Amino acid sequence: MSTLAAIAVAGTAALATPRAGAETAGPNVAHFELKNGLEVVVIPDHRAPVVTHMIWYRVGSADEEAGKSGIAHFLEHLMFKGTKKNPSGLFSEKLAEIGGQENAFTSQDYTAYFQRVAREHLATVMEFEADRMTGLVLTDDKVLPERDVVLEERRSRTDSDPAAQLSEAAQAALFANHPYGRPIIGWEHEIRQLNREDALAFYRRYYAPNNAVLVVAGDVTEAEVRPLAEKAYGSIPMQPDVRRGARPLEPEPRAHRRVVLSDPRVKQPQLSRTYLVPSYRLAKPGEAEALDVLAHIVGGGSLSRLYRTLVVEKDMAVNAGAWYGGVDLDHSRFGIYATPKPGVSLESLEAAIDAVVARVAADGVTDAELDRAKTRLIADSVYAQDSQARLARMYGAGVVVGMSVEEIRAWPDQVRKVSADVVRDAASTWLELRRAVTGHLIAPPVKTEKPS
Repeated sequence: MSTLAAIAVAGTAALATPRAGAETAGPNVAHFELKNGLEVVVIPDHRAPVVTHMIWYRVGSADEEAGKSGIAHFLEHLMFKGTKKNPSGLFSEKLAEIGGQENAFTSQDYTAYFQRVAREHLATVMEFEADRMTGLVLTDDKVLPERDVVLEERRSRTDSDPAAQLSEAAQAALFANHPYGRPIIGWEHEIRQLNREDALAFYRRYYAPNNAVLVVAGDVTEAEVRPLAEKAYGSIPMQPDVRRGARPLEPEPRAHRRVVLSDPRVKQPQLSRTYLVPSYRLAKPGEAEALDVLAHIVGGGSLSRLYRTLVVEKDMAVNAGAWYGGVDLDHSRFGIYATPKPGVSLESLEAAIDAVVARVAADGVTDAELDRAKTRLIADSVYAQDSQARLARMYGAGVVVGMSVEEIRAWPDQVRKVSADVVRDAASTWLELRRAVTGHLIAPPVKTEKPS
C-alpha cells in the first residue's frame, strides 16, 4: 500500500516520473498489447547493459475466496516449484549461472515476479517466465512443506512481533467489510488448510496473459522487446473467463475505533492511527495528489507539523510522521504514527496529534509548507529514475491497478497544481475521527506484590 511518492523513494510501489518535455523528463516509455491480451510496458534505461524483467498478475490477497486467506501469497511461493519443461530449481540455477537476481512479492491487488540480468539474457528469462505462466506442476511433496515455510514466515514476521500484530488488528478493524481487512499472508488457521487443489484452482483462474502486465526496464528498446515478447508469450492462449470477482464495498464509517495490544515484549509504547481515504483510482481529480502533499506536510520529515510540534516544541515524542497509501484498486489508507518519550502517556500524545490535525483542517497550510512539500515529492520522483528496479515497479504497480502510462508520467504536473485550499479540504474531509482506527501498543502494567 504505497503512495506514488513513497514508491519513488522506497522503490516499492510509487508512480512518479517528471513531466514530459521538462529538463528532468523521464524515459520514453512504450506501452502495447499482444493479441492474447498481455500488456507490455518498455522503459528504456541505457546507462548500464542490464534489464529488469517483471511479470505482474492482476490478482492479490483481496481476490481470495472467503476462508482461503493467504492463497495468493502461497501460490507465489509455489511458482518456484518448476514445470514439466523446467523442473524445480532449474530457473534459479540458470539465473545464478548467468549472474542474475530474482524475487517475487504479493500485494492486496497484484502478484509480481522479477529478474535482473544482463541484457543478452532477456530472452532466456522471458522463456522461463512464460513457461511457468501455464505450466506449473505441483505435487503434495512440494506443496505441504512449502505451506510450513509460509506458516514459519507468518510466525517470524507477525506472530512474534507485537507491532505487526497491532497493525494487522488495526487493518482488520479499518476494513470491516472489504477483503483488504485480511492479512496478505493469511490467517494462520486458514493457511493450515490450504492444499494443492486450492493452489492449482487459483493458478488456473488468474494466471493468464490477459490478466498480466509485462514490464521490461533497462538497456532495451521497444523494437527489441516486442519480438521477444511475441515469441515467448504470444503463443500462450488467453483465458476467456479470467477476471476479478466482485469485491464487497466498505460502508461509510461512523465510529472511531480503538485497538489496544498489550504485550510483555513491548519495550517502547507506540501510537498509530489509520484513516480510510480514497485511492488514486477512486479519488476525485486532484484529491489523491492533495493527500500525498498533506501527508508530507503533516508528517514528512523533521520540518513537518507533527515532528515540529511533538518532538521539537512539546518534547513529547522521539519520532512522529505520516504517510498515504494511494496505489490501491479500492479504498486506501492515510496513516499517522508517533513514539512517546518516557513518561509521556499515549493519551496525551494522542491529544496533541488531534490538535495538529484539527489545526490543519481548520486553518490550512502555509505557502512555504506547500511549496516545500511539492518540491520534495517531485524531487523524489526524479531520484527514482536512478534505479532501474524502481522504474519498473513504478510503472508496473500503476498500470496493474488501472492507471495509464500517461497518468503516471503526468503525476508531477498534477502535484504542481495542488493548492493550499485543496490540501485543507482534504484534511477536513478525510481526517475525521469517525474514519479512523487508533492503535495503542503498550506493555502490561507492572504487578506489585502486596505486603504480607
